[in-house]
Amino acid sequence: MGHADVDLRKLRYFVAVAEELNFSRAAQRLHIAQPVLSRQIQALEKELDAQLFVRDKRRTRLTPAGEQLVADAELVLAGAEALRRRVAQAARAVDTFTVGFMPGLTVTGPVRALGEAHPGLTVEVLRTSWNDQVSVLHDGRVDVGYVRLPIDPTGLEVRPLFGERRMAVLHSDHRLAGETSVNIGDLADEHLLQHPDSVPEWGRVARELRERRETPVPEAHSVEEKLEHVAAGRGISILPESTATYYQRPDVACVPILDIPPSEVALAWVSARHDPLIGEFVELAGATR
Repeated sequence: MGHADVDLRKLRYFVAVAEELNFSRAAQRLHIAQPVLSRQIQALEKELDAQLFVRDKRRTRLTPAGEQLVADAELVLAGAEALRRRVAQAARAVDTFTVGFMPGLTVTGPVRALGEAHPGLTVEVLRTSWNDQVSVLHDGRVDVGYVRLPIDPTGLEVRPLFGERRMAVLHSDHRLAGETSVNIGDLADEHLLQHPDSVPEWGRVARELRERRETPVPEAHSVEEKLEHVAAGRGISILPESTATYYQRPDVACVPILDIPPSEVALAWVSARHDPLIGEFVELAGATR
């Protein structure tokens, strides 16, 4: 196959179909006619010399080539968005450096030090979450981010900083609220108010996962949502100590969990970026711990 220039618009169309696995729903989501979408996907397949979908009367599914393109497309599209952001910033002659940080982490020291070292630089911060702490790096919203591991390190440089113990966050009247510590097995009967992948140790003991119990309680995404559900007695959350401490409230109790590894905090940035400010910030962050 010769050199192929991939059209980003077609790539976005492909991602919509891959997520929906239904051309009609994807077309509605993209606000285009279904025949137009089908022609764009066919054109992309021709450009790549690969079949991306198998369609029959019952369903649409990805081929192995399609699955590979899904894995790569997110980074390609995010990289294009990051390029757009940086070019727009340069066109406005705005000298800005943005640091992402997860809830509970304090980044004031290195942020202030970088700004003082470069008086003409505006150093901004962006609060992230478990769901977007990596995507904000790839799409250029932040230059460097404080992340909580594990993350997908594809395309990133990652430098570990420190670890902190993890806490079971419970309603203040919970049977374990008065304990000085707990083990992960003590939480086996609880409903976890976050994605199980974020607490793999709980997933090994959780009764609701073994019994496939359905729960009407929605998964919470932000720390504030988790705490509201905990305070209402709808489940528990497992948070790093700094986050649990930062968001203290009287109707919620925090108890250390003894037998699981600590929450690891690291700095991450896009490996293809060669901005000396990133290296300088990384050194400042390491020196201020």
